[in-house]
Amino acid sequence: MSLRGTSWGLLFLSCVGIGHAQVGSRGFFGTTDEITGEATVDQAARDLLTSNLTTVFFPIIYIFTLAVGLPTNAMAIWVFLFRTKKKHPAAIYMANLALADLLFVIWLPLKIAYHLNGNNWTYGEAMCKVLVGFFYGNMYCSVLFITCLSVQRYWVVAHPLSQQRRNNRLSIVVSVAVWAFVCVSTTPLYLYDQTVKLQDPNVTSCHDVNWIHNVKEPFQDVKHPYYYFMTMAGLVCFLPSVVIIAAYVLLLRALSHSVEDSSSGKKRRKVVVLIIIVLITFLVCFIPSNIMLVIHYALLSFGAANRAYGFYITTLCLSSLNSCLDPIIYYYVSEEFREHVKNTLLCRSNRTVERMRISFNSLTYSKKTNTYTSSRTETSTC
Repeated sequence: MSLRGTSWGLLFLSCVGIGHAQVGSRGFFGTTDEITGEATVDQAARDLLTSNLTTVFFPIIYIFTLAVGLPTNAMAIWVFLFRTKKKHPAAIYMANLALADLLFVIWLPLKIAYHLNGNNWTYGEAMCKVLVGFFYGNMYCSVLFITCLSVQRYWVVAHPLSQQRRNNRLSIVVSVAVWAFVCVSTTPLYLYDQTVKLQDPNVTSCHDVNWIHNVKEPFQDVKHPYYYFMTMAGLVCFLPSVVIIAAYVLLLRALSHSVEDSSSGKKRRKVVVLIIIVLITFLVCFIPSNIMLVIHYALLSFGAANRAYGFYITTLCLSSLNSCLDPIIYYYVSEEFREHVKNTLLCRSNRTVERMRISFNSLTYSKKTNTYTSSRTETSTC
């Protein structure tokens, strides 16, 4: 306990500028009221729970994520299942990423209602646990599948003749393993209470307030989430982050060593821009939220006042934007995918699309007459 307190204490006291809990400065956790038996929080926590940040800004972000993420991810899965003929490993990973994002956004209406209702959870303890499980499950799934994609993309460029680049069996096994790992790893979130009934404000929080029964020994009440989030942040965020950054750096190096001509040069610049966008999106969506997550539970374990709690929950909220950004940067940047979406929206079957392609390919264009001529010598004017 002394070693843990010393190491974490030096880090977070210097970064956040906080002190150990005292009367009237308990940080963002609840203590038991001896009369009512409900949890009480300090003024800073009450102000945050009733602020426009949590009751207006958060719902706007989640509504936007739902409005964009639901149709885009659903369309991505539809195209993969019914429009994509050749399913390569990268497409399999992207489809699983879209599925993870879709499973997250379908639960957002409950999150939106919670914040619009003044951070008052009215759906019971079980539903709160499910919401929390899907929230973090999406985060961990997204990180792991993005890691798989980054490694797969590097391998395809660095080893173009390898059979591994077309090994769908391996990508399917890895995808199943990721889902199994996430399902098992989110199980601890269901083993302890996520809701806390507050005295003032008169609301029931969901995963916002940790109930500390003994202020002198706060670690006993938060040890389960403490060990859980510390372990998951290290294994499923920071370690994959290193792999992702290394994979894309090696990918950029491999691209720089490739032979360049006029056409491949443009494609390579496009790939470089896409890699930079992917890295920025990943770092912005996941790194701040996980850093603040580690800081938050480390402070709780000390019984210290977290003056950066508002920033912590804001980074968690903004991390949900990855559910609507993922399909854009992984799917909709592809011209082929956009064409599949267009044909789907126009209700064109695969057979109709194939006939149109064959018919168009059979036409030859004459600049002199400004006409298309088919092999049957039929002429059409543009």
